[in-house]
Amino acid sequence: MRVYNFSAGPAMLPIDALNVAQSELTDWQSSGMSVLEVSHRSKGFVACAAETEALLRQVMNIPEGYRVLFLQGGATGQFDAIPLNLTAPGAKVDFFKTGQWSTKAIKAAQAQQLDVTVVADRAESNYTDTPAADGFTIDSDAAYVHYTPNETIGGVEFSYIPQTGEVPLVADMSSTILSRPIDVSRYGLIYAGAQKNMGPSGLCVVIVREDLLGHARPGTPSIWNYQAMAEADSMLNTPPTFGIYLLGLILKWVKDLGGLSAMAERNQAKASALYGYLDASDYYRNPVAIDSRSWMNVPFLQANADLDKAFVEQATAAGLTNLGGHRSVGGMRASIYNAMPLEGVQALIDFMTDFETRNG
Repeated sequence: MRVYNFSAGPAMLPIDALNVAQSELTDWQSSGMSVLEVSHRSKGFVACAAETEALLRQVMNIPEGYRVLFLQGGATGQFDAIPLNLTAPGAKVDFFKTGQWSTKAIKAAQAQQLDVTVVADRAESNYTDTPAADGFTIDSDAAYVHYTPNETIGGVEFSYIPQTGEVPLVADMSSTILSRPIDVSRYGLIYAGAQKNMGPSGLCVVIVREDLLGHARPGTPSIWNYQAMAEADSMLNTPPTFGIYLLGLILKWVKDLGGLSAMAERNQAKASALYGYLDASDYYRNPVAIDSRSWMNVPFLQANADLDKAFVEQATAAGLTNLGGHRSVGGMRASIYNAMPLEGVQALIDFMTDFETRNG
């Protein structure tokens, strides 16, 4: 039985894409082999990777002058790869600190001997909001500005794109990419682990402006050297072939549903339903400032925290899985990525109502 999987990642994937993958798993393109078995150098897979990239460019409206890279190491690997590719030791960089993932990115940049300035730190709110759009100053000499548009753990999301002038803006979009249209031209570099909205874990997508290529430090590992990987069409080494293949299927699913505008409507409807329920409740609450609430990750607390374990266990028994909050935060968290249908959110609301009736 398929459950409603509210995991923050690896996350629920579109059943339509999974069904296609299942039907092709043992005999892909009449090759007599699985896509898991074919050579990444084969004509068939090279065409598959090219089609996936073309679909991503189309769905995200990626303009000319940007390269798309299919890399490994997840978003965490890019915490180190970005400084290695865009800076020399001692360079100035600006960071927004809005939660645990941006904090990890800051620590990695400091370990790469960068002069890090935190232009906005939301520690005073316990990372339950984002800075005001005019509440920070960017250093014009910075090599880049980094932010995390959506903090998966805290459920905090920027409602705007920071203005950084001529300084390249770098964004960790792991938990928000493909959830709505974005203006790629506003960014110098976008990176995203695939295991939320794009496919299985193991694939990391990097979208980088071409003028930022070719500046890697000496000694940068070749598999994280953006210029080297771009020149090799992401096949300097064996790429995450199944992830690339499945991303292509998911992009076709997004396109068939109407593209990112339709996906945004779908995601807004789910988020509005769940936040509306939480705001009307006297038993549950969401701790995030209203103007900083994530569309993708919705943490919530109940009046009696001693019942958190029972809530998660009973929800799991009802087919609503992975609702436990992150170990550092507690409470519950519902991740409602693209593949989660509105029916899944309504099923969660119905369960929450019943749980309150029995325990409130």
